[in-house]
Amino acid sequence: METDHNPTTVSLAEFRAHTLTGVVQHEIERMILSGELAPGKRLNEKAVADKLSVSRGPVREACRALAELGLVYLVPNRGVFIKKVTRDDAIEVYDLRAGLTALAASLLAPVLTAEMAAQLDSYVDQMQSAAEQGDFSRFDPLNLEFHDYIVRCTGNSRLIRLYRGFVKEFHLFRVHGMVQRGALLTSNEEHREIVAALKAHDAAQSYETSFSHVSKGKERMLKSLDEMAKNSPEDADHEELDDKIA
Repeated sequence: METDHNPTTVSLAEFRAHTLTGVVQHEIERMILSGELAPGKRLNEKAVADKLSVSRGPVREACRALAELGLVYLVPNRGVFIKKVTRDDAIEVYDLRAGLTALAASLLAPVLTAEMAAQLDSYVDQMQSAAEQGDFSRFDPLNLEFHDYIVRCTGNSRLIRLYRGFVKEFHLFRVHGMVQRGALLTSNEEHREIVAALKAHDAAQSYETSFSHVSKGKERMLKSLDEMAKNSPEDADHEELDDKIA
């Protein structure tokens, strides 16, 4: 459980239930977000149970939890299927994430410590190096950790829980090959603006820069989707979406 304004509390990677079902859920999440379990495909409970050397009970429980998170959906008498994200899904998640990200920044700004500021600067510097090299595989986890760090430093456990649920859905939008160096550099400049507002302890500006950052990410995603539609109009609505980084 997070305590007020303590950045050393549970990290994104550590936010898991220490139960068998939690371990199974974590592994199924990994398989979904890595693409090992493809969108639209049926999840074979027995195969997953055999792979993880567990009974089917924890797999069923994990699937129910994942359904609540929006990563899978249950079809009566047919089974569990991996969610396939639509344009409307992406827009909804962007809009909600923009609000939560902005709220977190506004809550953190008045209480930002020098230690927190230094950690945020470190993330931005590391992302800059990755962006200059066009290295999405290195930029992406730093980007996720940057935003999660801001949220968890608020110490607001409900906000943290809601935000992390949306981040999981966010992974379903990604098409790594479409992310360009220019988009990474632009995104990181927006990160610098967020950090500057936080360092100024300006809650209103922190809210504005954070909300704008995610909104611009949505614009980049929609532009990318429109380009995909031109190239493949019949299949565009069924493609996975590219968040173009936010």
